[in-house]
Amino acid sequence: MSLMPANTLTEAIAGIEGVSSRIEDVFARVGHELGRGHLIFKELNQGLAALSAELSGAEIEGAATALQEIAARLSKLAQALPAETALLETIGKSTAEASALLKPLFKHIQMITIIARSARIEAASLDGDREGFLAFTQEAYDLGKAVQGAIEGCARDQQRLSEAVATASGRQKEFEGRYRNQLAAESAELGSAYAGLRDQRSSSSHLADLASASTRKIAEAVGSAIISLQAGDSTRQRLEHVAHGLSLALGPAPGLVPEPVASEDGARTICQLQAAQLRDAQREFGGDIGQIVRALTAILHDAGSVVGHGRTLFGGEDGSSSTFLARIKQTLAHASTLIMTCEGAGRSVDEALAIVEDTLTKFRQAIAGLAEATVDITLIGMNAGLKASHLGSRGSAFVVIANELKATADQVSLGAGRLRPVLDGIERSARELKQLRVQGDPTQLTQLEPQILQALREVEAGNERLGRLMSRLVDEGAEFERLMNSAQGLMSTLGEGSAALPAVAARLETASAGAQKPRPQAQDEAMLDALFARYTMERERDIHRQFLQTLGLTSVATARRVEAVEAADDGIELF
Repeated sequence: MSLMPANTLTEAIAGIEGVSSRIEDVFARVGHELGRGHLIFKELNQGLAALSAELSGAEIEGAATALQEIAARLSKLAQALPAETALLETIGKSTAEASALLKPLFKHIQMITIIARSARIEAASLDGDREGFLAFTQEAYDLGKAVQGAIEGCARDQQRLSEAVATASGRQKEFEGRYRNQLAAESAELGSAYAGLRDQRSSSSHLADLASASTRKIAEAVGSAIISLQAGDSTRQRLEHVAHGLSLALGPAPGLVPEPVASEDGARTICQLQAAQLRDAQREFGGDIGQIVRALTAILHDAGSVVGHGRTLFGGEDGSSSTFLARIKQTLAHASTLIMTCEGAGRSVDEALAIVEDTLTKFRQAIAGLAEATVDITLIGMNAGLKASHLGSRGSAFVVIANELKATADQVSLGAGRLRPVLDGIERSARELKQLRVQGDPTQLTQLEPQILQALREVEAGNERLGRLMSRLVDEGAEFERLMNSAQGLMSTLGEGSAALPAVAARLETASAGAQKPRPQAQDEAMLDALFARYTMERERDIHRQFLQTLGLTSVATARRVEAVEAADDGIELF
């Protein structure tokens, strides 16, 4: 019968069994929470990655490109306004100059008809070839009246042109003063929105990569934690073996079949052996707990990193992403209103340009007819003058009238020559203005709106899904954090509880100490061999062998195991 204090052994066994049961309970709960937390995060990660891919896809790229294009168009429109205003002013000045040149030209043409009428009167008084002189003067009169009608038409067109240009110029100045800065501001705002969408697209792609990398890291951490959790069962078995050994040292339980009883030295040996096993088991278990806690910390850190990135990128609970998209829509609406206003202001410019083109065509035709008529009138005057000079003194008056007709026709040609470069200047200005109007055509800008609105609808739909996902992220992210923190707390508490095992080992060593090393008897060695046979881990066997060596003992069971290992070696060497 063992002389070891029964209460010491009983308390030690109770303490060891308490830790063993807690290990089983805690590891089961931690394993469940780890699996549940990993599943939650995996699903959230998949949702984030899918949404990131969606927001970094072609829809965002299309919206960003369209925003950039309309911003550039609005900027060009704002920049073109001063040039359009200046060209309209130039056309207005040229139109006024043309009006000033038309007045003397009109007077000269009137003079031709008056001279032609006077020549007709003088021709009627001539005796020789009266009918020929009358035909000359009639032809000159008819040409003068025809040209006079064309010039009168030009004067009316010129007045209509002046009014149209003045109206367009006034509206253009008013529009430029009121809206040019707004156009520039909206262009800058759309440019900023473009940059924002591109940044979000890039960040979404980065978040998808981050989520994927974090998933792998968390999977590795979970795998590491699970492996470490498996060590918990090993520790629990070792503690059961220690408790069984101590129960042998305590003595056999009452029963019908007598069991071997350890001697005093045998009991001391068993207690010291179990103390050594207990210390080693606790040391390894402490390392396993530390590894599990580190794995849980890594999981929390990576999960928190992804969740934080998601909230930063997509706005999270504050809805900043929705605000960003709403701002883009509002800016686009302002731009659309400005475009419509541009259309209204530009309509008068387009109408003025149409009148310029029409008037210039009529002016060109009138000047061309005027040139032909003045040549004909000049020839008529010259022929009539030559023919009248043959009549002597009777035709001298007609000769004077004919020369006057030619001189007036020359004045008309000079007037037409002065008008031509003015018309060329109007045409050049009108061409430049028309080119500006084509580049800033509001209808081209309005055609971009459906494309942008469609892209924004896609983004908005994704944003709604994002809102739901972020709500889930907030809720389940908190649940994930709670699970991991709970698992950490359980492991830390278990670690604190298992830290008491070395104290149990110390009490066992104190209780089993003696003046001399214990000398187990034959029945004790048999009990030690039976303990060795129960071991399920090589680490237990190593501790057992090392302890026996300190007593100068060799277990029969350990020797048999060594012989079995040597027998398994067939001596063949492989190279």
